[in-house]
Amino acid sequence: MPPITPSGQPLPSSDQGGNSGRFTFSIMTSLFFVWGFMAVFNDILIPKFKEAFALNYFQAMLVQFSFFGAYFIGSLLYFVTSVLSGDPIARFGYKNGVVVGLIISAFGSGLFYPAAVMASYPLFLGGLFLIGIGFSVLQITANPYVTILGPEETASSRLNLAQAFNSLGTTLGPLIGGWLIFHFFHVEGSHGAEAVKIPYLVFTGIFLLLALIFFFIKLPSISGEKVEHGAGALKYPHLVLGIVAIFMYVGGEVSIGSAIVNFLGHHDVAGLAPAEAAKFLSFYWGGLMIGRFMGAVSLGDMIPRRKTLLMCVIPLIALALIAFITGASTAITYAPLLAICWIGFQLGGWKPDRTLALFSAIIVFLIISAIALGGHVAMWCILGIGLFTSIGWSNTFSLAIDGLGDFKSQGSSLLVMAVLGGALLPPLQGALADRIGLRLSFVVPMIAYSYLVFYGLVGCKLGKKSLSAASP
Repeated sequence: MPPITPSGQPLPSSDQGGNSGRFTFSIMTSLFFVWGFMAVFNDILIPKFKEAFALNYFQAMLVQFSFFGAYFIGSLLYFVTSVLSGDPIARFGYKNGVVVGLIISAFGSGLFYPAAVMASYPLFLGGLFLIGIGFSVLQITANPYVTILGPEETASSRLNLAQAFNSLGTTLGPLIGGWLIFHFFHVEGSHGAEAVKIPYLVFTGIFLLLALIFFFIKLPSISGEKVEHGAGALKYPHLVLGIVAIFMYVGGEVSIGSAIVNFLGHHDVAGLAPAEAAKFLSFYWGGLMIGRFMGAVSLGDMIPRRKTLLMCVIPLIALALIAFITGASTAITYAPLLAICWIGFQLGGWKPDRTLALFSAIIVFLIISAIALGGHVAMWCILGIGLFTSIGWSNTFSLAIDGLGDFKSQGSSLLVMAVLGGALLPPLQGALADRIGLRLSFVVPMIAYSYLVFYGLVGCKLGKKSLSAASP
């Protein structure tokens, strides 16, 4: 039986328009890579702007407020439009949504050049807001499209694989971004914001190029969704609770990533300079990549023998690369975290809900350990969280839109709206850090991941049985 759309219509055959399902998936994953690569630049901008504009922690975290707040505004507008006049994606298609998102992102990136010339922090925030609007459109279109490209029971696997390429971008982003902004484009005696002009001008060109590519290529048209009016997606309890879960997940993940450079610079942790600490961001975001590749395998439908083999090979390759790039001692330090991650997938039983709950519980434990112990133990506890937060977005998103039918895109817009957590929780942690210290402020993401434990165990199941019984 061929893969079907939420409305029960078969997807286009693999040779329609000369494009196979694999080609379509690979094209979509390029978007995940690009927005991952760019989004993590925010973690570089925060310490850079903090120094350049003499900001406190709260003011510096407005970088994330502007960026992720735009996700909320963009998704809210999408939701209101879908309620009043029907789902825009069902009208205009996923492909056109991608093109619009890329053009808006290009315009926002272009604002960084005049912002740097004028040394205007508010204009930088305005540029980040527009980039976030563009990314919200991309998220609304790309995430459900990937889940639809195959059977619903393996949606988490496909989304984890796509998110793994997103994490490849977030892994390379700190390495390249830290080098460009702290070294290559940094000029002694100039305003620190000058260093971001050229990188974001390049981003503008990349977004415009991708918009042209997506405009001209042929993607399978999935037209099975009806243009439904009203807020029908909200009748699903597991989606409503999933909206809160996405809010907590994104807020927790972004709060931790945003604080890492300053956290590693603290004398009671590692005492690293910003440029050196930025390199370690790759362990956090690289952990997401490793975990997502493992998640794609563990939640896929491949034969057990191959699944077991790949689940062993992926962490071994990761350790080999870490040893080659950073040295054997760092690989040995990271190895126990990888071992715990591997065991966690086994205990998760290849189920997205159980794995989400277990990994979130591990994160809570790691944060408590970092707060209590300090030093290099705290450093690796926080960096290791990347491995366990890896499957958070994919598992939560796929669990939340499971069974939504014609309301899948509307549900997706609500979930992307909940990315507002990335705008609100980092400033909250920043304000707390100004008062009680950065280490203790990690109680904010700790509470966020505690909710994800609840969602994986209970929340994602609420209302599903009654809705299944009511469906024909």
